[in-house]
Amino acid sequence: MKPKLIWANLGVTNLERTQKFYTELGFKPNNPNSSNELVSFFFGENEFIIHFFLKEILEANVKNVKFSDAQSPNEIIFTLSAESIEQADLWAQEIVQAGGTIVSEPESFGNNYYGFVFADPDGHKFNVFHM
Repeated sequence: MKPKLIWANLGVTNLERTQKFYTELGFKPNNPNSSNELVSFFFGENEFIIHFFLKEILEANVKNVKFSDAQSPNEIIFTLSAESIEQADLWAQEIVQAGGTIVSEPESFGNNYYGFVFADPDGHKFNVFHM
């Protein structure tokens, strides 16, 4: 297999809230791929795409697959690379101000690692990591 592209599809319950959260954090909207069923954003310098579909639309289109409640255990966690400890700490503040939840507080761990985990308003988890 040699796919042309790869992107993520996540289920959400409120598109307006999702749009507001990721816009406030400064992620670039993927506007041609936004509608009344999904909002879409680019993540990182390589512009990885995450589509946030209304959960019921996603389940209707991906046959025989049920999406879990992201407030409970997750199957995937995305990692966002911070350039410095100060940037990671600033992001933690911005996430809370935008309506996200800090799951694990920023801290040092291992050899020269620093980071934290946050959840968006639907419970999708992201790991912020600096090394």
